[in-house]
Amino acid sequence: MAMEKVFPMTQAGKEKLEQELEYLKSVKRKEVVERIKIARSFGDLSENSEYDSAKEEQAFVEGRITTIENMIRNAKIISEDEMSGDTVTLGRSVTFIELPDGEEETYTIVGSAEADPFDGKISNDSPIAKSLIGHKVGEEVKVQTPGGEMDVRIITIK
Repeated sequence: MAMEKVFPMTQAGKEKLEQELEYLKSVKRKEVVERIKIARSFGDLSENSEYDSAKEEQAFVEGRITTIENMIRNAKIISEDEMSGDTVTLGRSVTFIELPDGEEETYTIVGSAEADPFDGKISNDSPIAKSLIGHKVGEEVKVQTPGGEMDVRIITIK
């Protein structure tokens, strides 16, 4: 049997997934079933776009439920000890500046299940995080990005 992927995450990230799962199961699933019932009442299902749309949404919701259940089942909670010290690790926020004269950027490194770049949370699997993990304040690091290589200096780690 293949080994299941482990999803490293913070306790807050796991709780957020649990809330989403509860919403999908208790609210969204019922809404979609109701949409399917209404669409069926329109008659001929072969040319019923409302029915097709509702069935597609149902498939998406059920797929997302399965995905979240798997992530929660295989979650590895990052302990406070793992998030302490002076080194960039999973669960820490790191501020760096692009050299020679770039702007400061701050990201929190989280597991892929929690990643949300628009909220400043990047996956530990991302090129930036992979390059920064294990380094300390003041160190200069080469970061591989899809746009090419850049040099950064770590300013703070929280």
